[in-house]
Amino acid sequence: MQITVTVNGTAYTRDVEPRTLLVDFIRTHLGLTGTHIGCDTTSCGACSVLLDGTPVKSCTLFAVQADGHEIKTVEGLKTAAGLDPIQAAFKEHHGLQCGFCTPGMMLVGSALLARNSDPSDNEVRWAISGNICRCTGYMNIVKAIQAAGAEIRGADAAAGAQAGNGSTAAETADDAAHAGVAGA
Repeated sequence: MQITVTVNGTAYTRDVEPRTLLVDFIRTHLGLTGTHIGCDTTSCGACSVLLDGTPVKSCTLFAVQADGHEIKTVEGLKTAAGLDPIQAAFKEHHGLQCGFCTPGMMLVGSALLARNSDPSDNEVRWAISGNICRCTGYMNIVKAIQAAGAEIRGADAAAGAQAGNGSTAAETADDAAHAGVAGA
């Protein structure tokens, strides 16, 4: 059966067997191995991806169910500018140990922050409750997600302030330079 999915911004059309799990499609057909296979029962969350922005466990979805949809894997978090705030925060706040759960945790955290960039401890813990980490006590994962939210809020505030005055940074610098010349 032929399906077309957009994964990390790129459209892919592939022939798949109807019984192919989404996790296997992502790893085998597309070669994106950041999505891990853990329990095959939705218990651990290692296979979490975003389907149209919503966290799903790809070990219990068929690839054909994703036909026509947009998928984001952990590989899709990184941008040309560098690490996504969630990736940088996990690194900075030691939100990982062995790393097996990390892709799923980051994607679930990213989805939470898209809805609420200032979540409480309880909101973060509820969001990640479907993802198991066997190494940490979750404290650093919670801190990392909240730190990423603070980074996102700071970036949003800076963009809003710049948009609020209608000037670009270059125009603002240009205006300041002209003001200095005019006052001389």
